[in-house]
Amino acid sequence: MKTSALNKNDYHPYYEPYIMELGDVDLMEILKKQRSNFPQFIAGIPDDKWHSSYGKGKWTIAEVLVHILDAERVFQYRALRFARNDTTDLPGFDQDAYVPLSGGSQRTKDDVIKEYDAVRSSTIALYSKFSEDVLKRKGKANNSAMSVGALGFIICGHQRHHRNVIRSRYLTG
Repeated sequence: MKTSALNKNDYHPYYEPYIMELGDVDLMEILKKQRSNFPQFIAGIPDDKWHSSYGKGKWTIAEVLVHILDAERVFQYRALRFARNDTTDLPGFDQDAYVPLSGGSQRTKDDVIKEYDAVRSSTIALYSKFSEDVLKRKGKANNSAMSVGALGFIICGHQRHHRNVIRSRYLTG
């Protein structure tokens, strides 16, 4: 599936910037490409920046990266439920409540890279079994309809968004 196959009613407008930032890409290709290049990005973060933030009350780089892992797991779970035609409305999640409990401030680069590989490998394994029909299935999360395919692109766009934030706000200057 390519991003161009999505319709506006496949996701909440909040997620549109994440999806549009990817361009017209194939879902499996971008999942795999990110799996190979994102660990290199993480490894290249200077050690002295790892536990720093760009402002008072902002997450550290380590916390942002653990947030990416948490969000991918949540989106992956939603995709699984929707793929299996589970019609239960799923609640949202409070990312700001997750971060302090994530242990991000105690995490090392190697630990985050290993966990990222495990999480993304799981996402790839899940999505590799979805047919085009399954990718079009929808469910409801946080009071909004979402398709299985859109959730895959949101995973990728969310990661790219935060990578760009880390580059522009944490690693400059």
